[in-house]
Amino acid sequence: MHIVHMAAENDSLPNAKVGGVADVVRDIAPALADLGHQVSVVMPGYGFLHETEGAKHVADICFPFRGTLHDAPLYRVPAKQVHPGVTQYVIHHPFLESVNTHTGQHQIYVHDPDDQPFFSDGSRFACFCSAAAAALTQEVIPRADVMHLHDWHTALVALLRRYHPACAPLQRVRTVFTIHNLALQGVRPLAGSSSSLSAWFPDISWHWLDVADPRWPDACNLMACGIRLSDRVHTVSPTYAREICRPDDLPRFHGAQGLEAVLAHENDTGNLTGILNGCDYPENRHPPVMEMPEMLRGFQRRIMQWSAGRQTVSSADFVAGHNLSNLLQRRNRPKMLLCSVTRLTDQKVLLMRQGQDGMSAMARILTALGDDGVYVLLGTGHEEFVRFFTRLEAWFPNFIFLHGFSDQAARTLYANGDLFLMPSSFEPCGIGQMLAMRDGQPCVVHAVGGLCDTVIHGVNGFCSRGRDLDDQAQHFVETACQAIELLKNDPDKWQQIKNNAAAARFSWQHAAQQYVEKLYG
Repeated sequence: MHIVHMAAENDSLPNAKVGGVADVVRDIAPALADLGHQVSVVMPGYGFLHETEGAKHVADICFPFRGTLHDAPLYRVPAKQVHPGVTQYVIHHPFLESVNTHTGQHQIYVHDPDDQPFFSDGSRFACFCSAAAAALTQEVIPRADVMHLHDWHTALVALLRRYHPACAPLQRVRTVFTIHNLALQGVRPLAGSSSSLSAWFPDISWHWLDVADPRWPDACNLMACGIRLSDRVHTVSPTYAREICRPDDLPRFHGAQGLEAVLAHENDTGNLTGILNGCDYPENRHPPVMEMPEMLRGFQRRIMQWSAGRQTVSSADFVAGHNLSNLLQRRNRPKMLLCSVTRLTDQKVLLMRQGQDGMSAMARILTALGDDGVYVLLGTGHEEFVRFFTRLEAWFPNFIFLHGFSDQAARTLYANGDLFLMPSSFEPCGIGQMLAMRDGQPCVVHAVGGLCDTVIHGVNGFCSRGRDLDDQAQHFVETACQAIELLKNDPDKWQQIKNNAAAARFSWQHAAQQYVEKLYG
């Protein structure tokens, strides 16, 4: 069968990744092709992807948008790793472009003011959806058996399929919608704005119940559109599929983020399926295993490289460099390495800031670790967390905050860490725990979403839970401390847990088989 994926990101192409959806689209396409299916991936060109070396013009697409017809060239673009069963397409149109005013670089997403969320991107992705639907209707992309839409950015394809007369042939195509990030729903007005459903498609009528946001009746919720108007709804782990059928109880529990009635209906009718994302296990992979001094010196060099590109040295880099120098000068160097590779957001690290008796969870873990180990955290994100972790590394010489991102540093931490910490408040799937486990590194996780589906407490890692935010932070600290004690005092049991972590398999091949059986059949 011919399966067409549509997404805002795709790490098969250069500079086309922002978040985890790009990894999923990159990996699931060849896994499906390996099962004998023909796979196409379609995404916006953003003003630069059509200029990728080796790109070839395929055809011009004629599509409706804002009440007039537009033309957009369709390009076939070579992937970074070519697979004979996968074809990569990008659509080029000026409406899909956005240039960052600070860097002068093309950007995938626009950060609009807080009082106008999704103003720019709503229109950009509405334009893309119309062009992509037209490309399939006009069969400039070969006839599809399945359309697989990823997140709110592509949801309007499902709406056009249902309501636009020109897209009526797509009603014969099975349509699947995947929820990667329920926190971003693409909410825009139904009318009264240049970035609204009526402005994008003034020539079609729709049923209000199919498009309206459950909380704001005069708003269109594009995520809800994709959920309601697709044949199957999929999310990226079985536990997360259950969690999003329940309402939020913040900050204790992150559920459906306002869409619980919509998702509960899909679940009750058997249309909601959770399938765990996969992880690659290449046979010829060589993790960068190294001794502690070599690793610490590598982090020093990385900080110097980051600092060389700036006019001033940040506080985080200065303190991290100081702590690294002191650790390298110590006669008795730390024996244990705790680590995290993460984004600095409420979702990922709020629990670490939660306090008890005037001491944050992070500070309590560092106190328990003492001189026996060092904790290295690699990540970027919100400034409030940057300040929090910078202050912590100023107080704790056994903490290194690497404020930046480096793929090499991340691989080093996955390959050499003794214990990987992942305190996410919610986690649709998670990839960090899979990458750490692949290298035999046990994880301490907050047992939510995909973390609950991959880490088994006391078998291949450690899981914590809790009734409320304070309780969750307390249990995470206790679980981390228990793991540290086991690492120090019971090498045989620890080795068994390491072996189990390394033996766990979450393959894309298995995920692809489930896609075919549960979503496409």
